[in-house]
Amino acid sequence: MSDKSQVVVVGVGASRGLGAALARRFAREGHPVVLAGRTATRLEEIAAEVRAIGPAATVVPTDVTNDEQVSNLFETADENGPIDAVLHNVGNNAIIPFADLTAKKFELFWRIGCLGAFHVAKQAVPRMLARGHGSLMFTGASASLRGKPAFAHFAAAKAGLRNLAQSLAREYGPQGVHVAHVIVDGVINGEAVRNILPEYVDRLGEEGTLDPDAIAETYLAIHQQPRSAWTHETEVRPFKESW
Repeated sequence: MSDKSQVVVVGVGASRGLGAALARRFAREGHPVVLAGRTATRLEEIAAEVRAIGPAATVVPTDVTNDEQVSNLFETADENGPIDAVLHNVGNNAIIPFADLTAKKFELFWRIGCLGAFHVAKQAVPRMLARGHGSLMFTGASASLRGKPAFAHFAAAKAGLRNLAQSLAREYGPQGVHVAHVIVDGVINGEAVRNILPEYVDRLGEEGTLDPDAIAETYLAIHQQPRSAWTHETEVRPFKESW
């Protein structure tokens, strides 16, 4: 039985993905893990990986755009004990020229990428305030800082998420809640991009993409920082990335 508090990972999909990598990395530090995502079968696969490492894993299928489901996620986690960290890794992306972008699609990206983070924060922050500490981390992207052609929907959602994280950090940091925003600048070498653009990943070459397990090291380092030297925002990118 681990003596460490739980970590809730929101946005867990394929085993070769950032959400799963975060779950495994924190599990190796001894943290029980709560896994949230849209697909129950995939969550169960990652839960088995976590349990093989040692700590307990709880699966809670969750749509972050639904506040009742997010509330259920945290109530389920409460049954297992206190929460030490919440890692929000939810997002989607697609190339959509503005002429083809509908209001419905624009809103969907915002609901998934920004409103969902609001729902998660509304549940996570009070629990951390009650304990006087905790880490709340959000996954950003290069679109958090700039909008490129055909990515207006994605950039709007990610910029909103970044500013939400800043507001939370300024309001709750002095009360002991460590809010951080990690900008992932580059292609994550995961199942999603390999299924869609395998040739592009191959062209980038060795270490031209971000390894999910390597990104997870940054999240853990932020979580373990002393309160006298907290990071709010950091960027990770392959050494070959042009920026």
